[in-house]
Amino acid sequence: MQGGLALAFALSASSAYSASKSVLVLGDSLSAEYGLARGTGWVALLQQKLDQEKLDVSLVNASISGETTSGGATRLPELLKQHPAVVVIELGANDGLRGLSLKAAETNLKTMIAAAQAAHAKVVLVGMQLPPNYGPDYTDQFAAMFGKLAKENKTALVPFLFNGIADKPQLFQGDNLHPIAKAEPTLVDNVWPVLKPLLTK
Repeated sequence: MQGGLALAFALSASSAYSASKSVLVLGDSLSAEYGLARGTGWVALLQQKLDQEKLDVSLVNASISGETTSGGATRLPELLKQHPAVVVIELGANDGLRGLSLKAAETNLKTMIAAAQAAHAKVVLVGMQLPPNYGPDYTDQFAAMFGKLAKENKTALVPFLFNGIADKPQLFQGDNLHPIAKAEPTLVDNVWPVLKPLLTK
């Protein structure tokens, strides 16, 4: 509730020269600081980056460990009532790791994109890839899904959140799925060039 009030105040206090914006991050454990100390995940580091750049933008991290595209599609309409300027969708990994229907995941992601765009928010879709043990057909289709959706729905795209760390096992926690704190700045570096233009237009 306090976060909502703060956001409302920031929006009402915006001037004609510098309008406050909010960015909603809808993600899973990769964005929810799973296994990390509070404030060391990429979303928290991204807020620091925004502050350093003196951009009047606040981040709302609505990420939940274990979240699937189905869960995200269910939760998003309520979250959109906060009127974010940009919605970052970092979901799909749990669908893939559980071997769920890629057609259903694609439909859910498309539903979220459409809902955000209908609420006049810009969308950043964050791509992921799966370990090779899920078979080449499934993993290839999964990886291609994000770019396909971004192109069809005219959204911004982070091609691969783990670009630069995926081939470095020392940068992952013991489960080999979640990055350690040392790797989180690289995730920010992957997201920032895609997000920044949407905030400065």
